[in-house]
Amino acid sequence: MVVITQDMIKQFQTLMDAADEPIKITFENLHQGYPTETVIRFLKARDGNISKAHNMLIDCLNWRIENKIDKILSKPIVPAEFYRSVRDSHLLGMSGYTKDGRPVIAVGVGLSSYDKASIQYYVQSHIQINEYIDRVILPSATKEFERHISTCVKVLDMTGLKLSHLNQIKVPSVILILEHLNKLLTVISNIDDLNYPEKTDTYYIVNAPFVFSACWKVVKPLLQERTRKRVQVLSGCGKDDLLKIMDCESLPHFCTKQASGSSSRYARNSTDGECCFSLDHGFHRQLYNYINQQAAGIEPQPLSN
Repeated sequence: MVVITQDMIKQFQTLMDAADEPIKITFENLHQGYPTETVIRFLKARDGNISKAHNMLIDCLNWRIENKIDKILSKPIVPAEFYRSVRDSHLLGMSGYTKDGRPVIAVGVGLSSYDKASIQYYVQSHIQINEYIDRVILPSATKEFERHISTCVKVLDMTGLKLSHLNQIKVPSVILILEHLNKLLTVISNIDDLNYPEKTDTYYIVNAPFVFSACWKVVKPLLQERTRKRVQVLSGCGKDDLLKIMDCESLPHFCTKQASGSSSRYARNSTDGECCFSLDHGFHRQLYNYINQQAAGIEPQPLSN
């Protein structure tokens, strides 16, 4: 793993000091008061190559300007029922926090269908969740835990991941579905890789069926070492392993099988195994209210801990 030195950081910051004013403004919105930590993220993403890391960050900032990302949290997806259908088919949520304060992001890989809206709405929703975590969740965790927290852990649920159901669908339909899904996931993956680098400490894969295990053996050697080291395939629902880093109340609902209860301040936004993907979950209610308040020009209330 590359070691990021103070000299590398200084050289990078000198390059940023020479940037145009719009780039500097957007950079301030991006780093949220932590420019050095943000520079380090981009340096790590490009293995310490200052020129490549600087180009990556400039491209990211231009992307934010061109797509008005700094204002995306003031653009609700309406009407509410349509947004609910987006959430019901793109299973993504937050179940709580690890014991050291990192948000626990849950992703329903196997049961997400992405079939209730066009690509643009799924992409918009995904970016809004990214931005809400960066601008609201992480600063709140940083304040509470009295240390800078800039990353999360992700728990990927493979429940429902199978290929057999494709045999029941006509071939042309399968091709269209796969083309749509591949395009969407490629867009989302590229957005995360290029504009939100080094934001996930570890990817925990749970409830993996045989079809995943077989694919993983093929895919794993193709991944970059940095990414490969962050992926852990856990046994079953992953409860026993995940309880080493988080309390029971912060486990995603799909990991709570036979879990015993406990009480902890780390377990915000989760209630007795409540589905963290649902629009009715605390995290999504807060996000939904925040976006609507931003759109109405109302100052959002601080998160309640």
